[in-house]
Amino acid sequence: MFAELLKSSYFALFVIVALGFMLGRIRIKGLSLDISAVIFVALLFGHYGVLIPKELGDLGLVLFIFTIGIQAGPGFFDSFRSKGKTLILITVLIILSASLTAVGLKYLFGLDTPSTVGLIAGALTSTPGLAVAIDSTNSPLASIAYGITYPFGVIGVILFVKLLPRLLKVNLEEEARQLEAERIGQFPQLKTCVFHVTNSTAFGKSLAQLNIRAVTGAVVSRIKSGEQILMPSASYSLQQNDYIQAVGSEESLAMLAEMMGKRQEGELPLTKRQIVETILLTKKDMVNKNIGSLNLHENYGCTITRVRRSGIDLTPTPDLVLKFGDKLMIVGEIEGVKGASELLGNNVKLLSDTDFFPIAVGIVLGVLVGKLNVTFPGGVSFSPGLTGGVLLTSLVLSAIGKTGPILWNMSGPANQLLRQFGLLLFLAEVGTSAGQKLVATFQESGWSMFVVGMFITLVPMIIATLVARLVFKISMLDLLGTLTGGMTSTPGLAAADSMVDSNIPGVAYATVYPIAMVFLILFIQLISVFVV
Repeated sequence: MFAELLKSSYFALFVIVALGFMLGRIRIKGLSLDISAVIFVALLFGHYGVLIPKELGDLGLVLFIFTIGIQAGPGFFDSFRSKGKTLILITVLIILSASLTAVGLKYLFGLDTPSTVGLIAGALTSTPGLAVAIDSTNSPLASIAYGITYPFGVIGVILFVKLLPRLLKVNLEEEARQLEAERIGQFPQLKTCVFHVTNSTAFGKSLAQLNIRAVTGAVVSRIKSGEQILMPSASYSLQQNDYIQAVGSEESLAMLAEMMGKRQEGELPLTKRQIVETILLTKKDMVNKNIGSLNLHENYGCTITRVRRSGIDLTPTPDLVLKFGDKLMIVGEIEGVKGASELLGNNVKLLSDTDFFPIAVGIVLGVLVGKLNVTFPGGVSFSPGLTGGVLLTSLVLSAIGKTGPILWNMSGPANQLLRQFGLLLFLAEVGTSAGQKLVATFQESGWSMFVVGMFITLVPMIIATLVARLVFKISMLDLLGTLTGGMTSTPGLAAADSMVDSNIPGVAYATVYPIAMVFLILFIQLISVFVV
């Protein structure tokens, strides 16, 4: 009966997932396989004839890659500008060392060229690489070699990623906290303080004339004149012994002290008609607008004192572009703040809702981009493929944030759920597919190609790790993402993703993956043409 049920793909899928999670929770000396264990269970099931349809695997792949891109998009371009050159150099080193290792072992073991390029594609688990290898050599030997080395290409990267932090004695959670602190430290901490107006140069001048925000970067949130607490207005003229409350960085507050006079800690009180409230930006029409265009001060008598985004407080400069989910701290009269709240949305429920229309449209666009074929001078052609097309598209859409009425964003819980579901589908299909032919391939072709494939998988990662840590001093989280992206290994990224609650590996993976695909295809074509 159980054997009959396993012929049903959905039943077999969830049996594999359930057993995979059971195996993944087993810890040996603090090390566990986590979600990656699903692929090992799938290999076993595949060996005994259980097969998950490729369509389910492709569905899982696009869901996983799309959610990675949507999450990584906002930080991708910043990462590319700050660390892109280093990560790309390491990626090129991975592809180059894999190619040189393959060519060296080709002569050592007397392998033919079609088998060699097939081994490279399999060791780096690259289906586009296999397609190029077959097209360049016109030989079935490339696909046989690919089939031999592909299983270790999948498993080897997963195990390497899992073991590397332990071998180098790196605490990933601690490193993630440290990198997050460094990221936040790049943005000046905002403080609130009060200034006693004693500088005669400010007496009788309006806030518009002083232009405090442009000159110092600080934001005036309220004013005390005598016993009155006032909301700041451009026409208000400061008088001797007034008090103003401002929010800004230490540097901007120090500049404001020179303009105003004596600085004091604390805050000015609010009257019963004045409030400070944090408002969520959830209205689509307001996304991608800058603060200056809202005219909150003129329309509602309100002042934005700070904007909180991804755990960081940002200075509300007029040109700051607002994003969905930003938290705006606003001070003003009760009615004015209420009006600003209606303008901006402030709907907590919308943050947790999932709109599947942008997801569907984004994936459709990604699949279409993956079908594009670019031909370079000399006859070298490149196609992003399914993974590359979906990844590139989701990165761009996420960075754009909004197109007309469409928001290219996803709540954290929804992203995590779709990502893990897609990953489970992908691992189960890849595992059963590889497991089905694993033993037969070894019996047919022997172990020599398998050993060569192992070296092609491991040597580049070892070299890249040594160079990355000793020469470039990059973090372990960036290294894990670069290794999995450079090896074009989505299961490897899954392993890294499950080890730490941080999107840094995903951002690094997204940064280097397209580069790895291009250089892998290029080197396979060069070897096919010039290596005899």
